[in-house]
Amino acid sequence: MAASGVGGNGSPMAPEESAVSSRLGEVKRVTKETNVHVKINLDGTGVANSSTGIPFLDHMLDALLQALGDRKGINRFGHFTAPLDEAAVEVILDLSGRPHLSCGLSIPTERVGTYDTQLVEHFFQSLVNTSGMTLHIRQLAGNNSHHIIEATFKAFARALRQATEYDLRRRGTIPSSKGVLSRS
Repeated sequence: MAASGVGGNGSPMAPEESAVSSRLGEVKRVTKETNVHVKINLDGTGVANSSTGIPFLDHMLDALLQALGDRKGINRFGHFTAPLDEAAVEVILDLSGRPHLSCGLSIPTERVGTYDTQLVEHFFQSLVNTSGMTLHIRQLAGNNSHHIIEATFKAFARALRQATEYDLRRRGTIPSSKGVLSRS
């Protein structure tokens, strides 16, 4: 097999088998507040396994993925803006099978009661990785942490409801010109 580089026509050549198998990265970090273990295989199958460290939450994320099934007949896309007093948050999602999170929240406090507000983005990242959805969250207004977080979850729930509703016109087909949405 040829070494990686540029072919005669200027197109990239595939790396050798041994080079491909070494495109792995692994990081572990343990502190008093967290225990993080990340392992990435750039040449993997595209299927992600994620763990929040909270068994019940992991179970709920897996249940969502299972409930989405093959996604036949669903709308696929959802978009909702939810206000709560001075806060307003917009959520746009695509049940594409391709995980991506863009989270534009500016939560002013580190805690709401005993809840660590950094867990909001962590929750959505775990959700995205497990379910294979593309998710955009934008804070349009707000300065009360509780209101921002609650508006986020309300907007997400409504957008997910839109995306998972059945479109009778689809007649059970997968909502993609490729005919495939799932990562497996």
